Amino acid sequence: MVDPSRNALIAIVGGVGLFFLLFAPIALIQLRRYGRTSVLRILGAAALSIYGVALVAYTLFPLPGNTGAVCAPKVQLIPFHFFADIARESAGLSLAGVVGSAAVLQVVFNIALFVPLGVIVRRYFFRGIVFAVLAGFAVSLLVESTQYTGIWGLYDCAFRLADVDDLIANTAGALVGALIAPLVLFWMPGDHDLRPRRLNPRAVTARRRWLGMLLDWFLFGLAGAVLTVPLVGVPQALGSEVPVWIQALLSTVIPAVVVFLIPALRGSGATFGQRAVWLAPNWGELPVTVGRRLLRASVTLAWAALIALGEFAPDTLLALIGGLAVPLALAELIAVGVTHGRGIGSRLARATFVDTRTPAP
Repeated sequence: MVDPSRNALIAIVGGVGLFFLLFAPIALIQLRRYGRTSVLRILGAAALSIYGVALVAYTLFPLPGNTGAVCAPKVQLIPFHFFADIARESAGLSLAGVVGSAAVLQVVFNIALFVPLGVIVRRYFFRGIVFAVLAGFAVSLLVESTQYTGIWGLYDCAFRLADVDDLIANTAGALVGALIAPLVLFWMPGDHDLRPRRLNPRAVTARRRWLGMLLDWFLFGLAGAVLTVPLVGVPQALGSEVPVWIQALLSTVIPAVVVFLIPALRGSGATFGQRAVWLAPNWGELPVTVGRRLLRASVTLAWAALIALGEFAPDTLLALIGGLAVPLALAELIAVGVTHGRGIGSRLARATFVDTRTPAP
């Protein structure tokens, strides 16, 4: 039996987790597309993450405990068969009883479940009504196909009924959502509101520096995962041992060189994250030497080195030394806040930051 409150909890917890995983890419897309982050569109992305998980939870959960579960009828292909279900279940009932019957509530729920999809497509992605309806139909068809195939062969047979009436109700819900979207989501800015100010220079703030740091850390972790999964995870899954030093090299050392060291030694010295938030070091009138460049990147390089030490020898004193990476990162975050975006490394190198869209003097 479906527990709505349990599925709601899954939607909230899973949606929030999904949003945090996607936050860095979402922020990066906004920064390059609009020149800044939009709080309202980030909130919309959070709501979209929760809704996406809710859609999965309410259409597929709870899953049977084993693949040998009792099979449900596979498919119902008679359009508008729900009218017969309503008539059968509501015979002899009052109007209130009819409205509260399971057959009616099932149809209402299937419509309501896809109303947010129509709203999102119409006013978050700014597509037309026809596109929103077609999107609702396509998503509903994917859901019903997943149910019909037992999650594409994961189960031996369908454990939930694939119903053409659900497809009709879901599509109708997307239509309703598309029609009411201008009233419900009127406050959501779109490309036409944000893109014209894309190249306007903005003040260098601690928040922009923090966001750039977050993007750098995200790229650092992503690079480590891209190298580690095929070169360490796959061999280990096949029973081969990979030396610890190779794991540390792939997960930490090489990503640190690519994400932090090489950008610091080239061009303006801006990292990928700093470039994404339209920032670059301002070296002032002093010569831009290799020493100053390395000094400015010293905190992030030391942070990566501490992590690598902990991975090289996870069961020794070096692991305790590696644990210092966390307080070092916190210290840099605090320093950025109290030094108006400069941070420890930039202070040591006597450098500041400038918005790259600011016209040269």
